[in-house]
Amino acid sequence: MAKRVTITLDDDLAKKLREKQSQLIIKSSGLVSFSRVLNNFLREGLKKA
Repeated sequence: MAKRVTITLDDDLAKKLREKQSQLIIKSSGLVSFSRVLNNFLREGLKKA
């Protein structure tokens, strides 16, 4: 279950995440939400931590 959380991202991080989102949209030819991209990166980062 998803939970709504409000955060503030630095401009450079938001830009990089938007670029990744754009790449995923091109690859999948479909919709990819910003939340999905952020969640995926957080999961991967936490696995490595």
